[in-house]
Amino acid sequence: MTLTGETQYLDLVARVWASGVQRGDRTGTGTRALFGETLRFDLSDGTVPLLTTKRIFWKSAIKELIWFLNGERNIRPLVAQGVHIWTDWPLDAYRRATGEALDRDAFEARIIADADFAARWGDLGPVYGVQWRHWPRFVPAGADADGNALFTRDPDGIDQIAALVHGLKHNPASRRHIFTGWNVAELDGMALPPCHMTYQYFVAPDANGVSRLSGILYQRSCDLGLGFPFNIFEAALLIRMLAQQCDLEPGELVWMGADCHVYANHEHLVTEQLTRSPRAFPVLTLARRPDSILDYAIEDFVLNGYDPHPHIAAPVAV
Repeated sequence: MTLTGETQYLDLVARVWASGVQRGDRTGTGTRALFGETLRFDLSDGTVPLLTTKRIFWKSAIKELIWFLNGERNIRPLVAQGVHIWTDWPLDAYRRATGEALDRDAFEARIIADADFAARWGDLGPVYGVQWRHWPRFVPAGADADGNALFTRDPDGIDQIAALVHGLKHNPASRRHIFTGWNVAELDGMALPPCHMTYQYFVAPDANGVSRLSGILYQRSCDLGLGFPFNIFEAALLIRMLAQQCDLEPGELVWMGADCHVYANHEHLVTEQLTRSPRAFPVLTLARRPDSILDYAIEDFVLNGYDPHPHIAAPVAV
């Protein structure tokens, strides 16, 4: 039997926990993992894959996606909106560098109040949004005294999102509707290398001749307990936003996970979540059509019918 909707996700979590290989990991926490999994979600009916077996703070996910699309690399715009999902990494770096046992609230208060402090300690390096909007590009800058060509870095870089929208509008049959955050040259400068790594899109008519936009998200590493719910919801939002901007209808979201893992200290999350029956996914309505994909605001996303089970708290592995 083919599993659909949230049931396929719950099946994957159960299989990883029951039969996943026990492995060490970068954080020292330990995981159980399976390699190479695929899930599919139908978006054509207006629903989005927002998990219901535990409450997901979906407004924070939307704010994170907008932050990505803005090309940001500092946590300050997020914490100013009450979004804490990226704070643990710079906070850990601050504690290790200074020896000061500052708690999260105090650290975020300083990030908001002090621009210089935020510039020094809130910076995450060239993470997702930087690569999406400002992929490094070097342009000719004359020659030296010996006639050797000189190059300088273009401060704007390559805007992969602008190129994607242009391609979908003007050459929908292209096989090059791709953007990625995996910039090998800059991985060491990132607080966390991209987990949701590469996105590709496909335009095709359905059985009724309606042009639909489908997308694949390839994820090199997936924390199924905490990361996946945000990753899959934001990937669906991107399809909906791109479809609206390009006069298309949503199609299917395909998720491809490489290292699919559950952290060893998430047993309580797995145990509780797997006792719960999934409910219907909510329907997403976009309240307006902004001038560009970069102009969406949190108020533009209206969810109807989201009826989740209670939230399950679990620690983030840094």
